Amino acid sequence: MPTIGQTELADLVRETRQRLALSQAKFAVRLGVSFQSVNRWENGRTKPLPIVLKQIEHLLHQMGDSGKDLLVKYFSERGHRADDR
Repeated sequence: MPTIGQTELADLVRETRQRLALSQAKFAVRLGVSFQSVNRWENGRTKPLPIVLKQIEHLLHQMGDSGKDLLVKYFSERGHRADDR
């Protein structure tokens, strides 16, 4: 299966955080990581660990309809799967 590229991961993190209306610092607290980690992910310098991607997927499920398109785009069986990296 295809993997999510670094640019796509940056987009996923940014779009999820923005839809939750959270700053990078508050999003980091929600995920249990540092602000610097979120910043590096969004700037494409590093990738989130698979466990963090699962947390993001869970947040998108909790968002209901407002996160559904991101779930389909990044986590659906038909598209890319973050945990197959």
